[in-house]
Amino acid sequence: MASNVAPESAPPIAQEPVTLTVSAAADLSYVFPEIGKQWEAETGHRVTFNLGSTGQLAQQIERGAPVDLFAAANRKFIEDLDEKGLIRSETKALYGVGRIVLWQRADSPLELKTLQDLTKPEVTRVAIANPDHAPYGVAAREAMQSAGVWDAIQPKLVFGENIKQTQQHAEMGNVEVAIAALSISVGKPGKWTLIPAELHQPLEQMLAVPKTAPHPELAQQFATFINGEKGRPLMRKYGFVLPGEELAL
Repeated sequence: MASNVAPESAPPIAQEPVTLTVSAAADLSYVFPEIGKQWEAETGHRVTFNLGSTGQLAQQIERGAPVDLFAAANRKFIEDLDEKGLIRSETKALYGVGRIVLWQRADSPLELKTLQDLTKPEVTRVAIANPDHAPYGVAAREAMQSAGVWDAIQPKLVFGENIKQTQQHAEMGNVEVAIAALSISVGKPGKWTLIPAELHQPLEQMLAVPKTAPHPELAQQFATFINGEKGRPLMRKYGFVLPGEELAL
């Protein structure tokens, strides 16, 4: 009789707590930890985040880093990895569209509301993410080019390794203004103005499970959680336009 009970009472190995490693673009520095806490509370599993510039994170995956989920700030990086056979194609999913802002410290005496304002002589330093590997830096450059001020502002530029470091340049007073991500400006001290979305290509953000993922099934569950009824309200709270929703200019 005991032999009939034992198999039912033994917990399956798959239910043991697992720690996922998620490589995520720096614009997700605040929203993803919030989503991760909800995930941990509901599942008992853990999530650790490796936050940085999308281009550098993609390079780590190309070198075989054991990443469970990659959330890029631009879909191109996911699609490039897919072409190289490095991700599970069926797991690709858009999770939001990002926005860029002009960001200043709250105590800044300057009133900078447009990209044209960055050409003023009292603005001597402007921080943007490095466009060589950061999608938000590419968007900043495109916006300034569209506004016709790129050539005038280039000598003033200070580059951050990622969008969070870019904003930190302004927070610390190293620059007068940063072109930052809305998602790391919402709810923080400082003053910011949205940059019109039509000035740059959409920051369509995509995630996928790399083929090197140690826990691919659980990683897909977390990806679904991000895009589900629990994750979407938090993404919206931090200023992302969600898949299926309209972009407000």
